[in-house]
Amino acid sequence: MNSLFASLPTTVFETMSRLAREHDAVNLGQGFPDDPGPLDVREKAAEAVLNGWNQYPPMMGVPELRRAVSEHYRDWQGLDLDPDTEVMVTSGATEAIAGALLALIEPGDEVVLFQPLYDAYLPLVQRAGGIPRLVRLVPPHWRLTEEALGEAFTPRTRLVLFNNPHNPTGRVFGRDELELLARHCVRSDAVLISDEVWEHVIFDGLTHQSVLSLPGMRERAVKIGSAGKIFGMTGWKVGFVCAAPNLMRALSKAHQFLTFTTPPSLQHAVAYGLGKDPDWFMGTRAGLQRSRDRLAAGLAGIGFSVLPSSGTYFLNVDLAPLGANVRDEEFCRSLVAEFGVAAIPVSAFYAQDAVESVIRFCFAKTDATLDRAIERLEAVRSRALAG
Repeated sequence: MNSLFASLPTTVFETMSRLAREHDAVNLGQGFPDDPGPLDVREKAAEAVLNGWNQYPPMMGVPELRRAVSEHYRDWQGLDLDPDTEVMVTSGATEAIAGALLALIEPGDEVVLFQPLYDAYLPLVQRAGGIPRLVRLVPPHWRLTEEALGEAFTPRTRLVLFNNPHNPTGRVFGRDELELLARHCVRSDAVLISDEVWEHVIFDGLTHQSVLSLPGMRERAVKIGSAGKIFGMTGWKVGFVCAAPNLMRALSKAHQFLTFTTPPSLQHAVAYGLGKDPDWFMGTRAGLQRSRDRLAAGLAGIGFSVLPSSGTYFLNVDLAPLGANVRDEEFCRSLVAEFGVAAIPVSAFYAQDAVESVIRFCFAKTDATLDRAIERLEAVRSRALAG
């Protein structure tokens, strides 16, 4: 067995979801909505299965979807992408990330990562032969700083893996921080892989800034998107990769020998969905923002310290006010077993020097689910104050 993968523990998401099932808990841990997704998009997929082509589609993706991705990003983010040479479809964003790392890393290359980080990043970088250089983000603002980037980037930096909007913190990085990161990439002649799967799940009137729009980054950045996140159907593993032709040639070779293609029915449905009226996308954001505010108000109302969230499905709580001895993983295990609410310890997203006082809740749920969780959490806070 490969020693890297054989030594990995079961993911915290699977562990907490299992505990949630065992204890019949309200599951605000793993990030998936209660809603089944837009009916018209699902109907398009069903129609394509019954009446469309179900054999191998083109390796780069069906032309209809590649054009739709190009047009969507033109309209929403002002990007000029050639659908024939700069857009590729993958079987989900995680495949896109894995393929990009395998295509662009030579053994011994240094790769800058930002923790807390999505749990797939580090093992994929290591399996590709990369040497991780970790930038530690800390609450409450989780900001990128010149000092932290200066320590992480070295003459051997060849790749940067970045996530914006950021899971698990809910942070949407500002233009000043993005341009700071771009300057370091240009100075180091590094390629930036940007995981932008949450690009439509942003709140408070913010606008998503793709790394492809930053000075000096058009030819050295890889943008990755996700239909599953855009349409709130996390089981639909349809990803988008956007990059300049010189990068795409290498990226497509890795994709060719990973999954090769993605179900054509889903591709046609996603192509349709990307052309939906802008009001649908803005309405979806508004609905999620309302859910965020409902959970935030409920948590704050019973005395929890709620951290800001400007994007994703996630809201974080700082446990520090509960006492110096409260640790996030222990707290989450107690929470699900004793009080019937599942959350995720944010320390699980760190490879080293973890912040151990923050837990993450998913708010992409119905009002009834969120209210039931708040009702149960009132007992948690009461016990903590009494103890």
